[in-house]
Amino acid sequence: MSDISNCYNKRFIWVASLCIAFILNLPQFSAAYTLADRLGFQRSIVDYRSRLNSNYKKVKRKQTKYIIVHTSELGRKMTLRVVSKGKRLRNGRKTNGGHTHYVIARNGRTYRIVDKKYEADHAGLSMWNGETNISKISIGIELVGYHYAPITESQYRSVGILIDILQRAYGLGDRAVLTHSQVAYGKPNRWFRKNQRGRKRCARNFIREKAEVGPTWAYDPDVRSGRLLADLQLSKIYYGRREYYAKTDDANIITKINTAWSIAGEDYDSQTTVYKFPGGHIYTGDQISAKIGWGRIPAKTVVLLNQENSISLIKSDDPIKTISDQLTAWSFAGQAYNFKSTIYFLPSGRIKVGSMISDWDDLPAKTRLIVGYRGPYELYKDRSAYEIAGRKYKDRKTIYYLPPKKLLAGDKINDFNGLPKGTLIFLPNT
Repeated sequence: MSDISNCYNKRFIWVASLCIAFILNLPQFSAAYTLADRLGFQRSIVDYRSRLNSNYKKVKRKQTKYIIVHTSELGRKMTLRVVSKGKRLRNGRKTNGGHTHYVIARNGRTYRIVDKKYEADHAGLSMWNGETNISKISIGIELVGYHYAPITESQYRSVGILIDILQRAYGLGDRAVLTHSQVAYGKPNRWFRKNQRGRKRCARNFIREKAEVGPTWAYDPDVRSGRLLADLQLSKIYYGRREYYAKTDDANIITKINTAWSIAGEDYDSQTTVYKFPGGHIYTGDQISAKIGWGRIPAKTVVLLNQENSISLIKSDDPIKTISDQLTAWSFAGQAYNFKSTIYFLPSGRIKVGSMISDWDDLPAKTRLIVGYRGPYELYKDRSAYEIAGRKYKDRKTIYYLPPKKLLAGDKINDFNGLPKGTLIFLPNT
């Protein structure tokens, strides 16, 4: 009898062990978001599917293994256009759109671009744990913004809830949540002789804890296996100290350790990548090799991505800058976009200093701005431009605002006695 009892006990222990192991291996979903959070979020999603390029082919995804987080490297309006309608390739051809499943704007507003059951062409040349073409087995989420600028708290909340919803729908754990820069890889180039990690940099500023997502992998499986060469910068970010990126405010500026490849990845030599040298000279990626040489790019050069139609605006040395669909306040002012010394002239005629701006992506196209200025100083009958600006009253860096909406540099004004009432002067800080 005792033998039978022992047999049952052993079988019970064995079954119990299997059950415990099964439970421990189940995906652990975030407890930070309630059912009400998830339902409310789903109701708030803007359905953008009707804007998809008519040439986009809907192919049902056979398997979902990953959720890939991206940064768009553009503002909201241009991001929505590119992921829906398509982007121009180096050979001049244009893609058919459908480049993500979701877009999350800076204010947290979420747009559904492609139904989650279909494939979206969002990961490009990619590999994870030996599997390639990650687009076919994953869902893509685009966060509006740059990989070298902070992600907003509203975006973190929205992407956190969305990831939680998708994890529950597909039974995915936190290690299934990866960034594009983790999975993208590149072919041999002037920096690497073999296939390597680092083709893309997007979402390297994604802090998982802020989205209530658990830790990522402790290592890159494709680097460890020898399938790919490591990218040292990305290795530090993902598999080293968590704080590494958070302290890198100038991640789009060339330094001894921050190369064109580190910033732009495979787009380093693209005609849509712009290099703005410290002295003001502007070159596109396809000009650097012949005119400068990749080893001779000076430190403090600013690198801007995805500047397909904005080269002329960037090349202008006019202190008055103009926001467009591709050039945002961050493109011109960087982290100084919300400083008091950055002054915005809105199309409506309103004037705002940076400290009045909630986010760089809230400003409409055709907004003009000046960076590093003080003022305004108003002209009066007994207060001339010379009394305000001294000998620099005619200088190209001294800016005049003529009501209702005209902006002129000092060297563009012929008759200072004829300036209208209410004219304001803005002076550079240095």
